[in-house]
Amino acid sequence: MNVLEKIDNFLNKVLMVGGGVALLFLMSLATGNVVLRIFGAPYRGAYELVAFSGAIVIAFALGYTQKRKDHIVVDILTQKFSKGTNRILDGINYFITMILFGIVCWQVSVWGVKIMRSGEVSETLKVIFYPFVFSVSLGFGVLSLTLLLDFLNNLFDREKGN
Repeated sequence: MNVLEKIDNFLNKVLMVGGGVALLFLMSLATGNVVLRIFGAPYRGAYELVAFSGAIVIAFALGYTQKRKDHIVVDILTQKFSKGTNRILDGINYFITMILFGIVCWQVSVWGVKIMRSGEVSETLKVIFYPFVFSVSLGFGVLSLTLLLDFLNNLFDREKGN
């Protein structure tokens, strides 16, 4: 399991760097577009590029956010349960969400292959966009790997140091 954790850590770090680069690009593009719009010369296709970049930013942050447990948790009901009950519920949650996001990863990949084979391009800029679809699939795949590790750590009652 140590090897899986090292792979997961590496993939999450690489995706976070990629997501950070995409975020910088997105912010620069949006800011530049607003400034140029003042002068009547906005970027053609800025909306498409911002949408593609936004998809990458979100997808690439999924696994890292899960790893750090930085997502929103509503525990108004579960805070009343014992530690053992919460551990069981967490394990069930990790397992079900791992399966769910594994299926999402697979189906997004299937969609990406369809787009790639059809030669479909974006409407305004005519950019091939299946690489962005595959990037989103990668983000869900890494999230599934992180959830698998959370499940295994929960199953073997190992506390994870982040």
